Amino acid sequence: MKFNLMSLGDLVTDPVTGERSTNARRYKMFPEMAVLAESTGFNGINMGEHHGIEYIYSAPPVVLAAIAERTTTLRLGTAVTLLANLDGLRIAEDYATVDVLSDGRVDVVHGRGNFFASTYTLFGQSLDESAARFKENAELVDKLWTGEPLHWSGQFRPSINGESLQPAPVQPARDCMWIGGGSSLESVELAARLGWKLMLPSAFGDPSFFTKVVDHYLAKWEESGHDWEPEIGAGWHVWVGPDSKSARDQWEPRYAAYHAWMNELLAQINPAVPKQNQRPFNFDWLTTKGPAIVGSPDEVVDRISRLSEQLKVTTHLAYMDMGGMPEPELFDAIELFGSKVIPQLADA
Repeated sequence: MKFNLMSLGDLVTDPVTGERSTNARRYKMFPEMAVLAESTGFNGINMGEHHGIEYIYSAPPVVLAAIAERTTTLRLGTAVTLLANLDGLRIAEDYATVDVLSDGRVDVVHGRGNFFASTYTLFGQSLDESAARFKENAELVDKLWTGEPLHWSGQFRPSINGESLQPAPVQPARDCMWIGGGSSLESVELAARLGWKLMLPSAFGDPSFFTKVVDHYLAKWEESGHDWEPEIGAGWHVWVGPDSKSARDQWEPRYAAYHAWMNELLAQINPAVPKQNQRPFNFDWLTTKGPAIVGSPDEVVDRISRLSEQLKVTTHLAYMDMGGMPEPELFDAIELFGSKVIPQLADA
């Protein structure tokens, strides 16, 4: 079992101290988190990408390249790359460059991002085209990633007439390409057909919803006849403390602040979603049946073990730096996770 540290870059005022980080500090903090993650036993890091909102990370390849120079074994991933919005050739060039600079450590998790309707507006695109754009770009990236000259034509970008990807990546696509999806079976089927790994959007709701998604992915994978094994990842909201009470007391106000901020953001990113559909904050449900994992190291190990079995997950993404959590407390929790949680599950 593998563990990655994930950050989406939310910029939220700490409800406990009243302090608020700066945009620049949040950017500089992430490489520091990555260095700490590597030293404490994490497999990798995954960085979000958003545009025009207060999830502030917008250029993951730039930051991942900087982290590559400060680490030696850490996998360098995304959460997610906006494959439907960006140009497929440009995506392949950017992440192949990170792959070369890191000696083959990049992980590209591709997502449609169709819940973020404002991004499509910002890029002058139609949300109705999201599935077609996503499929076309995934197939293009897969072909480009071989490094061979390509003759290709599609619907949404000019043809490629014999050019090859520069630089040629170190890893084959099967080792580093993921589809971040599960709300749409189309995306799941695309991942299986291409032979890409599947990253579930499990932080968005009830984990039990994704059981049927995993079964569908594995069935389609078997139909596709790949001669390598599939891999499934999942992302969670995570906090660990020395004991259950201190972990919950420390995290609940920050998690509540993050949840309230997300509900406010919802109207901005997707006005079509009715306000009554916003889920009220229920800490007990979120941390027992929902996408949040909080408690002592043993409690965290137990919950992760059960979720791994339920969803056949081998790579877990832990989103810990949310809700304005102060850096000293965050870094202590990362170290505690690395020293007390990962060793109990690494061989599972």
